[in-house]
Amino acid sequence: MRIHIQNGRLIDPGNRVDAVRDIYIADGRIQSIDAPPAGFHADRVIDASHLVVCPGLIDLSVRLREPGLEYMATLESEMSAAVAGGVTRFACPPDTDPPLDEPGLVEMLKHRARNLNQAHVYPIGALTQGLKGEHLTEMVELNDAGCIVFGQPNALPKNLRVLMQAMQYAATFGFSVWLSPQDIHLAYDGVAHDGEVATRLGLPAIPVCAETIAIANIVLLAKETHVCIHLCRISSAEGLAMVRAAKQQGLKITCDVSINHIHLSDMDIGYFDSNCHMIPPLRSSSDRDALRAGLIDGAIDAICSDHAPVDDDAKLLPFGQSEIGATGVELLLPLTLKWGFEMKRPLVETLAAITCKPAGILGINAGHLAPDTAADICIFDPEDYWKVTPSALLSQGKNTPFLGMQLPGKVRYTLVNGNIVYESSIS
Repeated sequence: MRIHIQNGRLIDPGNRVDAVRDIYIADGRIQSIDAPPAGFHADRVIDASHLVVCPGLIDLSVRLREPGLEYMATLESEMSAAVAGGVTRFACPPDTDPPLDEPGLVEMLKHRARNLNQAHVYPIGALTQGLKGEHLTEMVELNDAGCIVFGQPNALPKNLRVLMQAMQYAATFGFSVWLSPQDIHLAYDGVAHDGEVATRLGLPAIPVCAETIAIANIVLLAKETHVCIHLCRISSAEGLAMVRAAKQQGLKITCDVSINHIHLSDMDIGYFDSNCHMIPPLRSSSDRDALRAGLIDGAIDAICSDHAPVDDDAKLLPFGQSEIGATGVELLLPLTLKWGFEMKRPLVETLAAITCKPAGILGINAGHLAPDTAADICIFDPEDYWKVTPSALLSQGKNTPFLGMQLPGKVRYTLVNGNIVYESSIS
């Protein structure tokens, strides 16, 4: 299909563009910007007047819950939620059931995702077999099956020798290792930040040192092995300071933060709101403020949704027994815009955290708009506020602390490979 997007405010953070431009699309790719190609005749014209046209969003953590956890969500529901949120590419963590530690599982996931013809999916390969932290996976075979990075979600392996061997293996083949900086022993049985709220509510706590000790170990092993490291979901000011220091030393290290942690703190747990049960836990308000500032000075490289849909029954349990996680892929854009507005950031810089910067972390040629690039595009209204309700979310999981809030940024169209995969009715 040949598509002409006209009169839109084109924001391309990767190329530092913020101007009214027309885009001409054919054969799944951008043919030209501003001036039409010779003989171009559009099959569809999209009037983007008063709308923002930007690269399709890239999310570094979207749990699809398949294989094995379909009672929480299905591939169909979460891919539909992703494109409704303007997300055209995303990485999915390996903590499925069974984990993504076998090439056949990865190939099956990639095949099913391609058949849905929606967003591009990048499975994160399991770093260790069964994610048990004991034996390494065959990373080369997983890479051949479609994994471009490898990770160990939620906590580091108990055995640091295994982690060092995994880093050595990954470094040999140029693979990036994605790690959740949390010491499994210090975080054991904890469900909330070690602060006044956890004490008042009688909740088992996870101290900040569970993160900082993990980061210290990761940094030392990264120096030894020269591997590229990505830290998933930084949560504390102290941890962020350590990442900043590691970057200043020249280490190949990046990190992200979840949309939940730049807006919420442990105070939002209130009276045991299980939608706020997350790993890492929501930290103090001073930690939250440090994370917000870290995005501005570049210590934090990207924002992700940390999308984790959960069935309703699992969230109705007492806080400590409830399932971990919050749905978020449809909230990535509005909550990032909210942060940008509150921090008075230019829109081109705000959108960089969910477009070109995560593309760089994944090592993919995406997150920017230019002639002869894939036509993965998000078109949204930054002035349209919408209310977060269960019925407004396409994800099978409705578990989010932001229910009832009015948020900015309504996606109007999402294009993947030049096809309109989502189109919203104008309210």
